[in-house]
Amino acid sequence: MHSQSRVLQISFSVGADCRIPFELMRIYSPSAEVQGHGPGQEVLQTGKRLVDLEALDPVGNYAVQPRFSDGHDTGIFSWDYLYFLGAEQERLWRDYEKRLQDAGRERDAPMPVAAAHGCASH
Repeated sequence: MHSQSRVLQISFSVGADCRIPFELMRIYSPSAEVQGHGPGQEVLQTGKRLVDLEALDPVGNYAVQPRFSDGHDTGIFSWDYLYFLGAEQERLWRDYEKRLQDAGRERDAPMPVAAAHGCASH
């Protein structure tokens, strides 16, 4: 983890050396909070440019679970998914920028506050 440049560097056994920005990891987290529970339910992430990676915990031999400075810690990143992020990051950034544009959102805008659900006391 390179904290100053906010990049995770990973060397894979296939000979690839990937440098994945923390922001890219955060906006493409495989968690349900980001991906939703099915196609079309993805939640566009904003305001993540300065997010830090506070911890990276192993999950068996197949994945890691990062803890980000914004409190997000539910995504489990398999080694295959991390390789995908590293190998496809130029396309992923373009897709992200297009989704921002389509939604009329700015990359550094704060995340909107979610509507309250469940019961409320009166």
